[in-house]
Amino acid sequence: MTSPSPPHSANPVPRLRRPSRPSFSSRVSFAVSNAEQGRQSDNGAVAGIVEEIDEIKRYETGFKMPPEKSSGEKLGAGRMPVSFDEEAALDGDERCNLVIPMILGLALIRIYNVGAAIGLNAAFLNIVTEWLSDIKLGYCSTAFYLNENFCCWKEENGEAMLELFMANKLSFVHSILGAHPSSSLYAASLTHVQLVFALSSASLVKSFAPYAAGSGISEIKCIIAGFVMKGFLGFWTLLIKSICLPLAIASGLSVGKEGPSVHYAVCTGNVISRFFEKYKRNAAKTREILSACAAAGVAVAFGSPIGGVLFSLEEMSSYFPLKTMWRSYFCALVATAVLAAMNPFRTGQLVMFQVRYDRSWHFFEIIFYIVLGIFGGLYGAFVMKWNLRAQAFRKKYLTKYAILEATLLAGGTAIVCYPNMFLRIDMTESMEILFLECEGARDYNGLCESNKRWRMVLSLAIATILRIFLVIISYGCKVPAGIFVPSMAIGASFGRMVGILVQALHESFPNSSFFASCQPDVPCITPGTYAFLGAGAALSGIMHITVSVVVIMFELTGALTYILPTMIVVGVTKAVGERFGKSGIADRMIWFNGFPFLDSKEEHTFGVPVSKVMTGEMTTLPASGLDLRTVENLLAENKYQGFPIVEDLSQKVLVGYIGRTELRYAIDRARREQAVSPNARCFFTAPFSSASTITPNPGPAATTTPAGNTPSSSSSTAPPPTSFDTLGPTSGQMSIDCSRYIDPTPLSVHPGLPLETVMELFKKMGPRVILIEYRGHVKGLVTVKDVLKYQFKVEALEHSGGHGTASRDDSSLSFENDAQEKLWAFLQLVGAWVADHTSRLSGGRITLGDGTGDGAQRLRLGSVLSASASVSSPLSQSRRRSGSSSPSTARSSHMLDGTENDDWGVELTDR
Repeated sequence: MTSPSPPHSANPVPRLRRPSRPSFSSRVSFAVSNAEQGRQSDNGAVAGIVEEIDEIKRYETGFKMPPEKSSGEKLGAGRMPVSFDEEAALDGDERCNLVIPMILGLALIRIYNVGAAIGLNAAFLNIVTEWLSDIKLGYCSTAFYLNENFCCWKEENGEAMLELFMANKLSFVHSILGAHPSSSLYAASLTHVQLVFALSSASLVKSFAPYAAGSGISEIKCIIAGFVMKGFLGFWTLLIKSICLPLAIASGLSVGKEGPSVHYAVCTGNVISRFFEKYKRNAAKTREILSACAAAGVAVAFGSPIGGVLFSLEEMSSYFPLKTMWRSYFCALVATAVLAAMNPFRTGQLVMFQVRYDRSWHFFEIIFYIVLGIFGGLYGAFVMKWNLRAQAFRKKYLTKYAILEATLLAGGTAIVCYPNMFLRIDMTESMEILFLECEGARDYNGLCESNKRWRMVLSLAIATILRIFLVIISYGCKVPAGIFVPSMAIGASFGRMVGILVQALHESFPNSSFFASCQPDVPCITPGTYAFLGAGAALSGIMHITVSVVVIMFELTGALTYILPTMIVVGVTKAVGERFGKSGIADRMIWFNGFPFLDSKEEHTFGVPVSKVMTGEMTTLPASGLDLRTVENLLAENKYQGFPIVEDLSQKVLVGYIGRTELRYAIDRARREQAVSPNARCFFTAPFSSASTITPNPGPAATTTPAGNTPSSSSSTAPPPTSFDTLGPTSGQMSIDCSRYIDPTPLSVHPGLPLETVMELFKKMGPRVILIEYRGHVKGLVTVKDVLKYQFKVEALEHSGGHGTASRDDSSLSFENDAQEKLWAFLQLVGAWVADHTSRLSGGRITLGDGTGDGAQRLRLGSVLSASASVSSPLSQSRRRSGSSSPSTARSSHMLDGTENDDWGVELTDR
């Protein structure tokens, strides 16, 4: 045990020595402490400790990455080993002039590898998706693994090959599905195939990678902002997302692959970056890679590299410096170039619905463009409102039936969509048809014929309404699902309908002064442009993005003349949408899932100091140390992510801050190196310093826990008496030095600082906690959850008019709960009726039911699909044996408001 310093000396030593060089993070403060004490740190050991702590935190769900500097950079040169390029860059101006281009070249090579991998994956997914869509109806006679476009590409007898493909389609349906296309069982047979696709996709997602479900954009926004969600960007998520995404699209669900393309692109960048030490231990560089991959994901989805960069800037990233923009552009460029070289559609286009317009527009059409913009804003507000209600119902009642829900949704979608010509085909194919001009393009079922105009208008209106309903109930089911393309398909069908009506109006009154700008013998109205603008309006309305939508739509058409109409439509959509809320569907999902995330696009004026929001009750640790049992009891409570270190528990003079991970690592490391006695003391200041003269306090006196308990303290400084009973416990190491793991300069503010300034600190600097300090004394602390809790209260008060908040909110919540209960009872009744009649009609060969145990459902379709929903991976089986569950199934059915002690694996820690 360390002996105390002499009580008297000629030159008294201060009680606590502040470090001369401030530390930026608790993960590296031990190196600074060692340097002040005059000891030469072993660079290899320091690097190993830093990397080990970072590796632990990287796999802790909710850990927040540093915004600007990594732990290795904070140590500085000479404190830890650096890579060759960094060491050379620090070795003088002459070497810097030679090595800096090499460093930039290596960085570009890494970005190139990531972009190329994203492009290859996107091309593979496009080919597989097309093949699965075609295999439902036919196969290629020369090679079954080719889809229709590949089968008939560059064939001299292309028409004959196409006819042969159609003939094979008939034989395929007849032999495999057991129904001839002219029979009444044809639609039911295709529905059966789509059920198999949906069932396979949902089963794989549930069994192997629950994070592969959904779009992933909202979670990626949180990750780029600094959060870590364990496994969300891992290899298994990438693999399952890449496999299940084509299955989900081919199942006919009203979901798209453009949104999930951002997720698998970011997963690709994260997996590849793990092979490079520079990105493995550098959180700032990792975040640059993730932002660049998000841009590349949108670029390959829409064939729009510049639009992808702007999307990452406008929607995804909260911190986007110039070098990140350049790397995002380069990654998007490489990914798009690789996709173009692969030519997945054999048309030279990067996306199926890419189109070119050679006609201009007229100023009188601005009136109808405004109508499209109004529709886009109303569509976004309507879908977001009702989709969140559908998500709440799904989370409350359908969590155990994820596979059955996706399968039934696919079957219902196939049945509802089959009668409509625009819903029957794939959404990307329908947009390709709706975008085209009538002159010089193939006519789809009389779309361009004037005698079928009103039938087309009715069909497009029905398609718009049904697709909106299907998007509301489908987006959020447990399969890879995006909302970009479904929204664009809805806007395209509405826009084409408006274009047909305007064209009919012009043909009815060709000599009207309203159409005076139209030239004779030249088509005046192009309905395809209205479909194109309607798609942009719907995309802007659902995502609440503007500039990136304009650029994406421009790159899709390549028509400079339609930039102004697109800007008008998007501007009107933005104005209408903000009347119902300033957040897009991604931000709404962040709020719905309860992620403690502060949106940098929002501006608030509260007019209150931070002391109104801070938490006054907190657990502090004395600088003189605690016994090991007390520290382990605090860590076992699993409530706190860090502890302020104070000089004296009565005065609470701030000394530093130690994170939960660092404290646990210090104890575990000490136990690995040497046997530690249970009565050992954990010191939070250097044992040789004057802090050792502070009266040791074995318990956290005056330390308040959330339960209001105050542990008793002891003022005795004498070591425990040695006896035969205590000889064993005291024979090990009696002290653990935790001083090098604390952050001696944590971020602290004055209690009177405005809350808006504290919110900016959270957004820009990204700390997990900010301490409230007044004249050196700790008065409290504030977290993002505290800020969000106050923000929600203020917004609820504003919406309620300042009075009667509780009564109105309670009545509204009670009404929604009653409606959900009635809907769930109705669905159970229908399900029981269908299961009973299906079993009777099939003589017991087809049984629809749900199993027990871990909420797994069983869907048995004869001998073909037997207990497919109960498939589980070894990973999920080990989780069940250990009593844990996946993040997607472990979440509570209610929405988090930031006040819970348990957030089901989502928590903030220090960057």
